[in-house]
Amino acid sequence: MQYDVIVIGGSYAGMAATLQLIRARRTVLVIDAGERRNRFASHSHGFLGQDGVAPGEIVANARRQLEAYPTLTWLEGRAEAVTGQLDEFTVTTSNGGSHRARRILVATGVADQLPAVDGLAERWGKSVFHCPYCHGYELDQGRIGILGASQISIHQAELLTDWGDVTLLVNGAAELSQEARSALERRGVTIEDATIDRIDGHADVAMADGRLLRFTGLFAATRSSPASPFAEAMGCALEETPMGMQIRTDAENKTSVAGVFACGDVARAPHSVSLAVGNGAMAGVHIHRSLLWPEPVASTQVEGRNR
Repeated sequence: MQYDVIVIGGSYAGMAATLQLIRARRTVLVIDAGERRNRFASHSHGFLGQDGVAPGEIVANARRQLEAYPTLTWLEGRAEAVTGQLDEFTVTTSNGGSHRARRILVATGVADQLPAVDGLAERWGKSVFHCPYCHGYELDQGRIGILGASQISIHQAELLTDWGDVTLLVNGAAELSQEARSALERRGVTIEDATIDRIDGHADVAMADGRLLRFTGLFAATRSSPASPFAEAMGCALEETPMGMQIRTDAENKTSVAGVFACGDVARAPHSVSLAVGNGAMAGVHIHRSLLWPEPVASTQVEGRNR
């Protein structure tokens, strides 16, 4: 069969878009590899109505609600290639399946490139975070360490002073002008210029000079990029943001390829569950309207592969 829409990525943004489409009685296939960006976190915060709920529980409940609609098909798997053009796309999956659709929505999310600090990856989402609005409150105004990753770390250190006693661990990752140092000091930020050796315990930072700095929690400004490369392979233009690369979209969630839309973290910054859900819901509305009132466009043939 030919679906109205194939949604690639069944996390928060993809599901929010899907809900709008199936409530409009459109046929939707969701292809999901089950790799949510916040899968490492035990609880989700800052999402109205779901504050403090485990991410896996939020996703499972949302999927149950979607599956109550008869026009939804959910496929657990990975999209491997997208080919075709407006109204005639084909998506092949890792199990060799082939599926056709009039529209494509890319909602794969992003992958985080973590700072190269020993012990960080094992604590990501548990005691090392990236979003103060999602995790700052639970630190109860304790000692917060900012792991230097880029110039964004300076902004992150200033911002987090509303959540606790902040130390910026520069670690050679950012250049601090005297003006930046003065601004940080005015905000009460302690600046630590020594090199980090590793992270131990819950959130203890072992310095190269032998000192051990203990923190309630740590934050790191990661750099992100689309979790799967097939959007770029299809010809979707990317753009650089302070947080990394994302798919370029317009106000209607359209990419540079006719009939291909994108939403959530892969297409919008800043990133959070709430913002992904809102953007996904709007993407669903825009896709539905494109099916009702298609715009005349030049034919665009798409070829691409995803690992």
